[in-house]
Amino acid sequence: MQVILANPRGFCAGVERAIAIVERALEKFGAPIYVRHEVVHNKFVCDDLRAKGAVFIEELHEAPAGSTVIFSAHGVSKAVRHEAEQRGLKVFDATCPLVTKVHVEVGKMRNQEREVVMIGHKGHPEVEGTMGQSAGGMYLVETVEDVESLRVKSPDYLSYVTQTTLSVDDASVVIAALKLRFPLIQGPKKDDICYATQNRQDAVKALAEQCDLVIVVGSPNSSNSRRLKEVAVARGIEAHLVNGPEEIELSWLKGKRKIGVTAGASAPEVLVAGLIAYIKQQVDVQIEHLDSPPEGVSFPLPKELAS
Repeated sequence: MQVILANPRGFCAGVERAIAIVERALEKFGAPIYVRHEVVHNKFVCDDLRAKGAVFIEELHEAPAGSTVIFSAHGVSKAVRHEAEQRGLKVFDATCPLVTKVHVEVGKMRNQEREVVMIGHKGHPEVEGTMGQSAGGMYLVETVEDVESLRVKSPDYLSYVTQTTLSVDDASVVIAALKLRFPLIQGPKKDDICYATQNRQDAVKALAEQCDLVIVVGSPNSSNSRRLKEVAVARGIEAHLVNGPEEIELSWLKGKRKIGVTAGASAPEVLVAGLIAYIKQQVDVQIEHLDSPPEGVSFPLPKELAS
């Protein structure tokens, strides 16, 4: 059996930065450090940070006044930022710079008195944070059906943004529907779907051309990890999303000649290594790698934590 490892896979620059912010804050200020929402959507990562002293909370009132709080990589609304100021919390912002880019776009669009349609998944923290950049004039759509039923006040002054971790293919279908329904709608100057999301989806498409099974390492609440599985399934390939090797079912491996393995942008490489080791225990395998140039992207830490 051949196991083909996708490249790129695993941590993106935004995730590496967010984890480093929590670890540096713990080193500098000591435990506990409060983190609003899971800093990244991966159980292994969050459990590791908990063991080091991070306390994950959903709402700011769970953190004592004056304590140190970190905003997750998914971003937060303006209301959350205001609440943090009012409560005197010391805040470090681990919002991915590519999510911040979308927030800035929304601000510019609203300053131009344009209404904004966001393409994204209802309830996802990134969507909640982006929708919370404006007190009104924003609409959320997820499907073509949502577009067909959408009612806006100013169809001639309409713009759109997208969640950064969407399926590139799915987003393009919704964007096309928006442009058909609202011919004057304007999008961002540069696509919002992040480089890491697109690169990992492209790698899965390459796996799907040569594999008869794709295993994605990632947590079920990770949007970009779920999209990787969906990309493979959309191409007629059996695919499974697992937190780690303990979730693999041996029946998946029966009769398979080539297995593709990838990992979501919030999944650490140690989990991929564990999965490969587990498969090696079951069958004789030959490991191959997809060729891909390195992404070469990094984001700086906040100045107070950089040194």
